[in-house]
Amino acid sequence: MEAYTSFAEVYDTFMDNVPYEEWASYLHGVLKEYGIWDGLVLELGCGTGSMTELLAEKGYDMIGVDNSEDMLELAMEKRMKSGHDILYLLQDMQEFELYGTVRAVVSVCDSINYVTDEEELEEVFRLVNNYLDPRGIFIFDFNTEYKYREILGDQVIAEEREECSFIWDNYYAEDEKINEYELTLFVQSQEDSDLYRRYQEVHYQKAYTLKRIKSLIEKSGLRYIAAYDAYTKKAPLHTSERICVIAQEYGK
Repeated sequence: MEAYTSFAEVYDTFMDNVPYEEWASYLHGVLKEYGIWDGLVLELGCGTGSMTELLAEKGYDMIGVDNSEDMLELAMEKRMKSGHDILYLLQDMQEFELYGTVRAVVSVCDSINYVTDEEELEEVFRLVNNYLDPRGIFIFDFNTEYKYREILGDQVIAEEREECSFIWDNYYAEDEKINEYELTLFVQSQEDSDLYRRYQEVHYQKAYTLKRIKSLIEKSGLRYIAAYDAYTKKAPLHTSERICVIAQEYGK
């Protein structure tokens, strides 16, 4: 079952608790530390373009890559409203192709965890290294083992809004380190407000340790720079739920 199809139309509604503006300021601050004030920046797993738009506002020439046509349709609607010159590409991050190199690559909202095979994630990192300018910067976040095991594992999360609601069942397989999300959506019909349509999707994410992420970064040719507890400058803890990583191009 393809992920982010029916969910795409209500994705932004349920993600309104994500501090995109705060994260965008953090990313901008890190990029400036490495002398990247403007120029081409790629976002992998850009979804509906919320972060892509914010970074475009900060002066970057943005490219967004995502493998969901439905999500990109919403991103392009935002582009029409903002007038930003953003290039969106319908591609899988495991085999994305660009016309040239970029100054930086970013990936937020645990998009990296959707790559559930380590060799495939190493290939993602290898492609990033290939398309980065010399000494270009790669910034991404990922959900931790602790979050899947202690926070999400075998939990049911439900949320109800006026126009939509969802039930989100989590199953964490400790041996495979795979978290399975069974997502049931009830979306209000635009034709009849008393009618709600039911959709189901299944998503899978892989739990990676920081040690394993470091190893895959180095095997890909990138240079590991630093890791922080979420979008801070604090060192990761064993209870960190999200870790933000900085890596750098280190020769093709």
